[in-house]
Amino acid sequence: LCLQVPELEKTTVRIRQPERVRGIIQSLREQGMAKLQVISDFDMTLSRFGCNGRRCPTSHNILDTSRVISKDGKKKLKDLLHYYYPIEIDPNRTPEEKCPLMVEWWTRAHELLVQQKIRKGDIAQIVRESEVMLRYGHRDFFDQLHKNNVPLFIFSAGVGDILEEIIRQANVFYSNVNVVSNYMDFDDNGVLTHFKGPLIHTYNKNNTVLQGTGYFHQLSTRTSIILLGDSMGDLTMADGVPSVENILKIGFLNDKVEERRGKYLESYDIVLESDETLDVVNGILRYILTE
Repeated sequence: LCLQVPELEKTTVRIRQPERVRGIIQSLREQGMAKLQVISDFDMTLSRFGCNGRRCPTSHNILDTSRVISKDGKKKLKDLLHYYYPIEIDPNRTPEEKCPLMVEWWTRAHELLVQQKIRKGDIAQIVRESEVMLRYGHRDFFDQLHKNNVPLFIFSAGVGDILEEIIRQANVFYSNVNVVSNYMDFDDNGVLTHFKGPLIHTYNKNNTVLQGTGYFHQLSTRTSIILLGDSMGDLTMADGVPSVENILKIGFLNDKVEERRGKYLESYDIVLESDETLDVVNGILRYILTE
């Protein structure tokens, strides 16, 4: 397979069952672009985890640390992060245990943000001033999918308004891109009043929050899936797809690599360790989409 997808030779790549992965990629290629859809997380999956030893912000971080948040607000949001983030990534707790705690975290964070009277008109500037970066190769990724009319579904527990602005500023918000995320609701004066439901957090990224959107049913012929994520919660993102024939799960293992490697290798077909690029994904797409 490395002959067809040389990117799989990268030292960041780990695969537990190479034969199985070869079979899936082969099937994806045989089914062709008309059957393919890509389902991806956003924060730390399409966006970068770090740069030059520093963490890059998530869509929530961009807002939490921006100039529109008061000093007191920033402190409270940071306290929430320090309390709940270790729970989110704790390999010894089940998703069922984590779920109510994640709801608690997101709800409290959203309430704090609402208190800040954020203005819709400030969002573009907030994103421009942030240190967010999309992964190397993002343009190639978005361009390939757009050119071949492959739907890209971004399923994010982040802040939809921020996330869309990041993609827009990168000039890759194409017509084939659909986003489901936590969106803000603004009043007639453009001031944030609340977040629209349903609440999406790390561990409910599945069919429960998609009911009523009918998104995957419009794509019922798209039975080949490439799923991209960076957490255990991302593994359920394709649960709403009516009849999956082939699914390739690619996981970005960004943090606590040694400690979490085993779990990731059990759950994802391909694991990319501390890899800030989309090289492997782009290589696989090129192979699948080339006639």
